[in-house]
Parts: sequence; C-alpha cells; structure tokens
Amino acid sequence: MRRTTLVVDGMTCSACVAQVERSLRAVEGVVEARVNYASGRASVACRESVDDNALQAAVVAVGYGARLPDGVGDEQSVEPNQVPRLILSAVMGALVVLLTMVDGLAFDLGFQASDWLAAVLAAGVVFGTGWGFHHRAWLQLRHRTATMDTLVSVGTASAWLWSTVVLAAQVGDGHLYYETGAVIVVLILVGRHLENRVRRRSGDALRALAALVAPVARLENGTEAPVAGLQVGDRFVVRPGERIATDGVVVDGASAVDISMVTGEPVPVEVGPGDPVLGASVNANGSLVVEATSVGADTVLARIGRLVEQAQTNRTRIQRLADRTSAVFVPAAVVIAVCTLIGWLAAGQPASEAFTAAVAVLIVACPCALGLATPLAVMVGAGRGSQLGVIIKGGEMLEDTRQLDTVVFDKTGTVTEARMEVVEVVAPGRNTDALLALAAAVESRSEHPIGRAIASAADSGQAVTGFENHPGAGAVATVGGREVRVGKRTLFAQVPAAVDEAAAEVEAMGRVAVLVGRESVAEAVITVDDRLRASAPSAVAALKSLGIDTVLLTGDHPRRGRAAGNELGIDRVVAGVGPDGKVAEIARLQAEGRRVAMVGDGINDAPALSQADIGIAMGAGADVATEAADITILSSDLRAVADAIALSRRTMNTIRGNLFWAFLYNTAAIPLAAAGVLAPIYAAAAMVASSFFVVTNSLRLRRFQPASPGHPQG
Repeated sequence: MRRTTLVVDGMTCSACVAQVERSLRAVEGVVEARVNYASGRASVACRESVDDNALQAAVVAVGYGARLPDGVGDEQSVEPNQVPRLILSAVMGALVVLLTMVDGLAFDLGFQASDWLAAVLAAGVVFGTGWGFHHRAWLQLRHRTATMDTLVSVGTASAWLWSTVVLAAQVGDGHLYYETGAVIVVLILVGRHLENRVRRRSGDALRALAALVAPVARLENGTEAPVAGLQVGDRFVVRPGERIATDGVVVDGASAVDISMVTGEPVPVEVGPGDPVLGASVNANGSLVVEATSVGADTVLARIGRLVEQAQTNRTRIQRLADRTSAVFVPAAVVIAVCTLIGWLAAGQPASEAFTAAVAVLIVACPCALGLATPLAVMVGAGRGSQLGVIIKGGEMLEDTRQLDTVVFDKTGTVTEARMEVVEVVAPGRNTDALLALAAAVESRSEHPIGRAIASAADSGQAVTGFENHPGAGAVATVGGREVRVGKRTLFAQVPAAVDEAAAEVEAMGRVAVLVGRESVAEAVITVDDRLRASAPSAVAALKSLGIDTVLLTGDHPRRGRAAGNELGIDRVVAGVGPDGKVAEIARLQAEGRRVAMVGDGINDAPALSQADIGIAMGAGADVATEAADITILSSDLRAVADAIALSRRTMNTIRGNLFWAFLYNTAAIPLAAAGVLAPIYAAAAMVASSFFVVTNSLRLRRFQPASPGHPQG
C-alpha cells in the first residue's frame, strides 16, 4: 500500500471534488481518494501496482488537469495563458456592452451590423475564452454529473443562442442578451483569477517549510554536493550562519543552533559532539561537522510537511455535511431555473424576462463559496499551526480539539525537564558552598541520577579516595583527608535538629532531601528535584483562561505529585499510577462525559495518548508517543498546548462563519433571482463576491497570535 499526491487543476466547486474522487476510486487498486478543493490536491491510497499515470488519466478523463507535485507547497497552478485570456475577454466583453447598451454606437449597413458584431464578439468570449466551462460541462454530462461549469455553460450559452435566434428570426420582443453572457464569463474568469491568487497565500506555511531546505551541503573533504544526493552516514561542514543540510548528529565542534523556524522554539540550543541537530535549522556561531542520520523524506522537516498536507486534505465532519449539501445544489438549481422559466411564461410574462430570471438562477446558485468554506479555513489553520510548531494531523482533530474541556498532563519529561538538579542548599551555621563542593567531589564517583545532579552543581577539584557506595542510603568517601558522607539520615550518627527540620521541610514539598556532612555528623541539606519547565505554570494558566480543567498524572509518590500540582496550579493530581493507571484515569474522565486531551512524551504515555479524545505529544519525546498522538508540539514550550486549542477554536469559528454566509448567500440570492430582482450580471458579481469573502475571511487565521512569546509570527 502506498499513498500518492496529485495536483488537480480546473476544479470550480465541491461538485468537482466529488467527481474527481469518484473517478479516482474507479481506478482498479485504489483504496481511498480524498480531494481538497482549497489546495487543489488529491491524496490517493492505492496498491503498489497502481501507476501514477493511470491516476492522472482518470482525472483528465473527467475534464480536469492532473500532475505530480513538484515539492512541498506546490499547489493548484494558475494557467500560463490566463492573464492574456482575461485581458482579451475583458476587451471583447467591454465592446459587446458598448455596442448593445449605448445607442450612439449602433450602426446599420443594410442589416443590423452592430448587433451582429456584438454577436461575433460575444461568441469569442462565451465559446472562446470561456470554452473551458463548456468542455468540462460536456464531459460531466457524459458522466451524468453536474457542477458549477454546468450552470455557467448552460446560462451563458443559452443567453447567446437566445439572442442569436431573436436577431436572425426577429422573434420575441427583440431584446438581446449578448452582453449578459459575455460579462458573466468575464466576471467569473476575473473572480477565479483573483481567488486563485489569494488562495495561494493560504499555502505560505508549506512553501516556507520547503524554502528552509539548504540547496547544497559542504562535505568534509571540501567539495559541495546537492542535499538531495546526501546519504545516511555522509559528513558535512556547517559554518556560522549556514543552514544545516539534513538531520544528523554533531561529530565535531560546538555551537548554538537556532531551531525556531522548524519547531517554534525561541531559544537557540547549545550543541556539541554527540548531540542531534535538525535539518534546515541555522548554525548561529561555531563551525560544526555533522554526520547525516536522516535524508530526504525521512527528515523531521519532510515529516512535518507531510503531516500538514495530511491535515489540510482530511475532511472534518462539518465539511462532509457541507459537501453533501452542495452536491444537491447544482441539480436543484437547474430544476429551479426550469421552474422559474415555466412559471414566468405561465404567468403571461414576456419570454425575455422569463429567460433572464432563469439564467440569473443558474448563475447565482453556484455553490463555490460553500465548497471553499471549510477546506480553506482548515488549510490556513493547519498551516498557521505548523509555523507555531504545532502539527495537527487532520481536519477532524481541529474539530475535536475545539470541544476539549479537560487536559491531562504526564509529569516526568512533560511538565518537568526530566533532569534532576540541585535546587537549594541549606547549611545552618555552615558554609553552603564548601559543603556542596565536598558533596560534589564524593558524587563525582557515582552513577546515580541524584548523584550526577549534585556532582554537576559544583566543581571542587579535590582528590577523592576510598569511595564506598551504600545502596539505598548514599555514599562515603575521603576528601582532603576527611571522611565525607552524602545520603539519607540513616547514613549519619548525628543529625542536628536544625538540619533534620530543614530536611523535613524539603520532603514535605515532595522534593528529595540529601544530607551531607563530615565524619558522622550531618551538616547540610541539599534539595534535589526534577525541575518544572519554565513554561508549565503559564501553560496551565492559559488553559484555565480557555475554561479547561487540568489534571496531573504521575508515577511519583503522592507527596511529590501534590507538590508539583500545587506549584503548577493544576486542579487535580493522581499520583502513583503507571501506564495502565493513566489509561484508566482518562477512561474514567470520559465516562463522566468529559472531552479529554492527554499531553505526554514517553513510551509509557502512548497507551494514554491513544485512549484520550486528543493525544498531544511533545516533539522531543519518543517516536512511539508522537505516532500515537493526534497533535505534536515540536518545541518544549507547554504553552503551545493552549495555542493548539485556541487555534482550533478560532478555525472552527471561521468555518462556521464561512458556512453561515455561504448558505445565507444562496438562500437569499436564488429567490431574488427567480423573482427577477437580481439580473444575471449582478448575480455573477454576487457569486464572485461571496467566494472572495470566504477566502479573505479564512486568511485572517494567518494573523492568529500565540500565547507563548518568541514564536515566529508568520
């Protein structure tokens, strides 16, 4: 099974989307086909035996263009001859209007010469520059479907044919409609051109991702090679200010690397030998030698691009409802137009007025705004999320995230940095620095995480002899000729009351209290803890401002869990739970009717991420966690969780606004057209204005501002 993407040109409404999907699904070996009207892309899941040429041929067979994308962000193209064609149609359309509506320009050469000239010019517009409408309408008729092209083709061709019959046979009241057909084509072509230009801005996020890739890499031997030709294991040099060519690991050198454009992380990351680096991130200062570990489609940047494209292609439930609704618009519009014509004639009205009302119904009923309302907003919202380091895997995730009312956090590695460190040293009546240096000297021989934290807190430079490890109690060694003990109370013969009280206070806060002293007397208390992420408290506050409850799950002792919860301001803490307990707690919350998101980073979080309504994985965590998640936060800033929820709500509000105005437009405009209030030319202008409103309203999502400072603003 494989998945391929096609760029589809020529779609004009959601009925076109349905037609292309049906055609692709009819290809033997195709399992699934999804088409996004806003991006002009088709995502096809098929067997390995299916050839891309067969997929393209299936699209072409129903009247649309199809090609393989050139790269990330390659979207629906604008035909090269579109602008000259627009200019030609606009000039000819203007001449038709002048000849038919300005009496002073009419001329007679023994026959109605100006009217026949208008007929020829109008034919050039309707059947020349507007030929694409008729061609696609014919192909769709052969497949027993109807789209916007059907409405435009029938409406404009009818206007020209009716006028020609009137002109040649002198029937009816003599009123001609050449300018109606010509101006409608011109307006729709201009509107589509403007719409395509504006819609291309919705793909800025993907194109920005593609632009991050460095074109060449400077190999270790001094030669340059295209990035596309790099292999895993190749070594390349990155000088200050250059982009890292591909994902890899530093083998030589040290520097600060700016990863903000990839993950949204605002603070440069210090790297040295053995540290991983991301392709497309910027080397800020020192020179690095990097060994490639992932190339091409396997890099983090490429995976981000695929996830964003997937999110933009997947449909939301509200979009599927809109698609089903718009699917009946075209045939319903044809029926209403016929009924309008018959009704006007039955009422004894002139044939010209009946015909005008029927054409207006055909033109104004186009569901293009309805088709754009949801996919374009999803496309812009997902793209904006990627700029903020928030990767949302599908359009449905946007819809589900909007409904969340509870966020559950894993503790270690998610709200904490998963790194023990010395927080405080209390030494009643003693020199804290000296005692910390002695403890660091002893623990320099230890492999325990707490011991390593103490060893890294001070550089004593003192000689250590006679090191003894006492499992479960601590360590003893000789430093500077004196015995030094580091560990629990049981390691000491004497623990002064002041030291014991200080240790009790530390333990009451859920932190680790390590005693240190010379000989057998405890002299100081070193507080060690897994430090909370700096962004965690403000992330919890941001979630509460959105009306969301918070829960902390941890396998730690209840006292440590409660202390962390109090510091974070989290509503509820459940401590002493393993992976199964986390799943059970989330299931319990769901049983209460809550919509739950789980935020985690480790392998043990994967079951809980899958159980939750929305799984949110911190991007620095295990791959299995990110695979199980619906949303991936690429940075370590927890405030991005609130950003993801706020962006989802903003996107869904935009979709609802788009759908409201699109439905209102069709609901109000069709009766006005049928009643003869809305002339065909104004109907065409209203249709264009409706689509343009939906496009520009969706683009407002590009200005979404995150709660976490330092993110790129797009």
